Amino acid sequence: MPAFWSRYERTEETHRTTSFEIFFDLVFVFALTRIIEFMADQPTAVSMTRGLLLFLLLWFSWSAYAWLGNEVRADVGVVRTGTLAAMAAMFLAAVVIPDSWRHEALGAGVPAPLVLALSYIIVRGLHLLIYLRVSGSPQLSRTLRLSGVPGVLAWVPLVVGALVGGTAQTLLWALAFIIDVGGGRFLSRYSPWQLRSVSHFTERHRLVLIIAIGESLISIGAGAGTELMRWAVLVAALLGFATAVYLWRLYFEAIAPTAEGALAEVPWSRRGTLASDAYSLAHFPLIAGIMYVALGIQEVLATLIHEAPGEMGGALSMPAAVALYGGAALYLAGRALFLRLTTGRVTPAPLVGIGLSLAALPLVRLLPALAALALLVAALAAQLAVERRAPGRLAAAAA
Repeated sequence: MPAFWSRYERTEETHRTTSFEIFFDLVFVFALTRIIEFMADQPTAVSMTRGLLLFLLLWFSWSAYAWLGNEVRADVGVVRTGTLAAMAAMFLAAVVIPDSWRHEALGAGVPAPLVLALSYIIVRGLHLLIYLRVSGSPQLSRTLRLSGVPGVLAWVPLVVGALVGGTAQTLLWALAFIIDVGGGRFLSRYSPWQLRSVSHFTERHRLVLIIAIGESLISIGAGAGTELMRWAVLVAALLGFATAVYLWRLYFEAIAPTAEGALAEVPWSRRGTLASDAYSLAHFPLIAGIMYVALGIQEVLATLIHEAPGEMGGALSMPAAVALYGGAALYLAGRALFLRLTTGRVTPAPLVGIGLSLAALPLVRLLPALAALALLVAALAAQLAVERRAPGRLAAAAA
């Protein structure tokens, strides 16, 4: 056991993402699809808020392991074993996510919310133990101990919320998130995180983003069901694919190279803080936006299949319209924040796109579902075209 406990391999500055970490990302994105399924079961403001809360807990769990894999190789020794155990806990949490506010006991008599809360505690607890074991400097150990205090304190409202259920569960889980992540970020100001490999960290976030976009396509395809012979459903599926393409291009072609280059130029002493803000924080709205857009497209398909009075479907419900266009606005806001943090400036085009997406909501409620989705694709295409052709385009922002 002592030899196993001491077996790990520190990363180099040129370290890249391992296949083991991609495996971890697949479990994370499976949990993301389960959150979409949870919200799609009964899309309301309450379920969408709860879905966002679930994703907050999920995202910062994933982010913690991205930092760990930047310090030491994730596929070696004690780190691999501990991460596999965390993956198993995350997978178990994903399985029960659709029942995360239902208190009917499972076969062994354990309510699903408690299973989810305990799984989260295992994921975060394993991360803290492994990270402390492999810490290579007193400063990093101090950062981990400081961030661990609010992390452990957050377990109390998490478990209590899982036991009481209902609105109290929502409020207590929100409190747990504020204590864990908010407290950790506040204390990190006194002992900043250290980033060993820019290439690994940026690649890790690029990969999880593209996997999330790909998984949204799977959700869209599943939403079409067996109704693909109807022309409106086929067109909606193609529009969903086009949406995914533009979300991909808006990140990978328009901003990722510029932002990653800017992070590489930052002095080592500030690199960890910038990575925490620009990637751990700003990528949350990016992937949350993808999640909501996928939910909105599923609702378009549901309208066409089950509720459509005409060939282009009836109007979307307000929650569905907010998911579709609010999700796009959230994605664009994440892009703007990402650029602002890495390059220090944002051109007007991304901000205009956010405003137009939100301003279009009243109009979207009057349109047939298929037309609302087509309008979103056109808006994303126009956003990309403007940013690529404008004299002050984003690619020149860092200059």
